[in-house]
Amino acid sequence: MTVLQTTARILDDLIGFPTVSSESNIALIDYAAERLDVLGAKLQITRDETGQKANLFATIGPDIDGGVVLSGHTDVVPVEGQDWSADPFKARHRDDRIFGRGACDMKGFIACALTMAPGFAAAKLERPLHLALTYDEEVGCMGAQVMLKALAATGRRPRACIIGEPTEMRVIEGHKGGFEYTTRFHGLEGHSAYTDKGVSAIAYAGRYLAEMNALADDLKARAPADSPFDPPWTTINPGRIEGGTARNVIAPQCLIEWEFRPVNKADADYVRQRLRTLAVEELLPRMQAVHPGADIRTEIVGEIAGLEPMPDSEAVALAQFLTGGNAVETVSFSTEAGLFQELDIPTVVCGPGSIDQAHKPDEFVALEQLQQCLGMIGHLLPRLAGEHAA
Repeated sequence: MTVLQTTARILDDLIGFPTVSSESNIALIDYAAERLDVLGAKLQITRDETGQKANLFATIGPDIDGGVVLSGHTDVVPVEGQDWSADPFKARHRDDRIFGRGACDMKGFIACALTMAPGFAAAKLERPLHLALTYDEEVGCMGAQVMLKALAATGRRPRACIIGEPTEMRVIEGHKGGFEYTTRFHGLEGHSAYTDKGVSAIAYAGRYLAEMNALADDLKARAPADSPFDPPWTTINPGRIEGGTARNVIAPQCLIEWEFRPVNKADADYVRQRLRTLAVEELLPRMQAVHPGADIRTEIVGEIAGLEPMPDSEAVALAQFLTGGNAVETVSFSTEAGLFQELDIPTVVCGPGSIDQAHKPDEFVALEQLQQCLGMIGHLLPRLAGEHAA
């Protein structure tokens, strides 16, 4: 069996685990842990509070500083409401592509890493290879935060990290942040004929949405002249709204699920402060003048810093060497890379598949992309074995 055939078989297995973010990923983590345990890897598993979600941080080679991390998230987005041509959790092979939920985002990369792991285990590594598999990236990078806290506690510092999100094997040195929230409006129910005696949560949520729309225009004007992103400004998006009970009832509850993707910290602070000021200084006083129990609460789902391009980044130089490419790019989607960078671990994003396929029905990864990824990881082995200058 060829290396690519082994990768395809492992990817088939990984797609078969329905690791939607709302469900447990334990079965997949157990599968990966078993494969790595027989290689003699040192395994560290961290879990969420429920015990139903887990991260796996595996070390092959000496347990010292200076290793390289290959990192991927195990969770996938839901399939409900999407027009799949077949079972999304059963891999299908057609036209040199592998179809299935998570094929490119990002179980293809994980399959490549697991396929190549035995070669690293058999070599005499001078520096370690780390495989990091996380939970709940799609809903706020929850797992990576737990895993990296545990890594920091060990005192070990990897020299570089490659996040295998789908980039068509292009080297990505920077991306925007990802800030996600749920804002809940609590008003006072009543008959719609007497709106002055109630507090419509939907009406006040509408004012909040209007401020978001105004912010969207202002953020375009704030775009840095040298912004490398597309679009070059910070974006803001209300993704979901829910509230009310009937057209003739004053809505007592309403929620908005929203997010924004800042190009820099100044914009992140600007958005949060402006919406906080609106809620506390304008909306709440009006709501509570009618009903003292009225409230507006914003829950933080995730505030993940972007990946800031760094001059002379070891991770960028490493990825360029491994892929044979000289160009580097930026993207607007967010990843776990910023969390690694916050621990002073130089990080880059580079993996098989196209982001254009992510989150869509009949998601796929091309075999040619998997082959390129296998080549990248294969070129890493002599670097860690000391056969090339670090």
